[in-house]
Amino acid sequence: MGKFVIRKTNTGVKFDLKASNGEVIATSEVYESEDACRKGAASVAKNAPTANLEDQTIEGFESAKHPKFEVYTDKAGEFRFRLKATNGQVIAVSEGYKSRAGCLGGVESVRKNAADAPVVEEE
Repeated sequence: MGKFVIRKTNTGVKFDLKASNGEVIATSEVYESEDACRKGAASVAKNAPTANLEDQTIEGFESAKHPKFEVYTDKAGEFRFRLKATNGQVIAVSEGYKSRAGCLGGVESVRKNAADAPVVEEE
């Protein structure tokens, strides 16, 4: 089972969603408070399992309704995803993947791990 790990940064608080093997599969923005960060994690847990998939790497892709995962390529040519809530706000992002299949696997991992993931503070 995955978990949301909250940690303090120089500028605020953020979370990483980690899979059961300890790998980071999604990261949040930096929030001003721990409470806001916990709300962000709850939003990922709520939205990820049912979020639509919008694969922007396919020519002529169809725009999906929020909540949604947007799969895209970055400037370095790596595949990434971002999860957007029902209001269109980005609530989690991925690392760069070398392959589209790896990125889509990351999306599925977030869907599977986020729903029941406990929120813990970094030790």
